[in-house]
Amino acid sequence: MNKITISDITIDVVRKEIKNLHLSVNPPDGKIKIASPLRIDDEAIRLFAISKISWIRKQQNKFENQARQSARGYVLGESHYLKGRRYLLNIIEEDNLKGSQIVVSNKHINLYVRNGVSVEQKKKYFIEWYRKELKHEIPVLVDKWQKKIGVELNGWQVRQMKTKWGSCNIENKTILINLELAKKPIICLVYIIVHELVHLLERYHNDRFIDLMNKYLPNWRFLREELNSFPISHGEWTY
Repeated sequence: MNKITISDITIDVVRKEIKNLHLSVNPPDGKIKIASPLRIDDEAIRLFAISKISWIRKQQNKFENQARQSARGYVLGESHYLKGRRYLLNIIEEDNLKGSQIVVSNKHINLYVRNGVSVEQKKKYFIEWYRKELKHEIPVLVDKWQKKIGVELNGWQVRQMKTKWGSCNIENKTILINLELAKKPIICLVYIIVHELVHLLERYHNDRFIDLMNKYLPNWRFLREELNSFPISHGEWTY
């Protein structure tokens, strides 16, 4: 990967077997990347970037103002998200309780734990709960969309990832889904699943990939914006 600098802006340049130049500004910190066809020289890429400076700065300003959550302390009244909805945490401590239980009510996520349970243990309970929520939703969505797209997965997993919402192993025909998607609206999970399934038809983020996304999920750009509009968790990366 090469880098170019224009004024105070550093841009990563990746050359691929694609037809056109593609520019992206990635939250949370506004990192910029240009994907370029192999045939285009450095000067042409630089001129393209200069022509987009105004748009780049606008996108970076938007990400700087995006809401961010601080590290979660798992305390009474704290905000937590499930499927795009914000809930307040209610903690119920019981002396003889084994393990934990999480129950969602109208406005609250009720966490039942033993007295004296540590913050780290509460965090683990939440992680496993989010994992179960995703594992309930994903099979139905994968089955639906692989039939529509005409592909077949060999398997999928939910994993905590800091740099991607999802990934696809084309050779093994498996996908990984980021645990954080349990906090986002279901339609955002749909977007990521479709995105990764389309990679079974096209490895690269090139024009053909975009055409396939337009075919199977015409509103994918809106869904990407929707995904990135929700508060960013502490340490979370966005797509």
